[in-house]
Amino acid sequence: MKRAGILNRHLSGALAELGHGDGVLVCDAGMPIPDGPRVVDLAFRAGVPSFAEVVEGLLAELVVEGATAASEVREANAAASDLLDGHFPELRLVSHEKLKELSAGARLVVRTGEARPYANVLLRCGVFF
Repeated sequence: MKRAGILNRHLSGALAELGHGDGVLVCDAGMPIPDGPRVVDLAFRAGVPSFAEVVEGLLAELVVEGATAASEVREANAAASDLLDGHFPELRLVSHEKLKELSAGARLVVRTGEARPYANVLLRCGVFF
């Protein structure tokens, strides 16, 4: 049994399969999930787990070289906007429609229980060396 970190076996295994340049979409409960990417659905109830909890947990285990979010997050969800700005000083912003298009190319989708709008980010994996 793992001592710490992400304990969900499906998520832990999916993370271990990621490589440089792979995309990971962390999304709220309402984001349409495209056909294609592997999906780990963590949603339990509205707000559980939160977008922030999942992003923080993933960043503790992944090397991330870039991130893309919907520009609408700035007006509609200050908490998610602040979280993303705190972790990604060079956050790329696109329209929500464009983010949905880009998400089709993700290798992994992690769905949270987040119930506030535009709590979505597409992470681009880096390398540790």
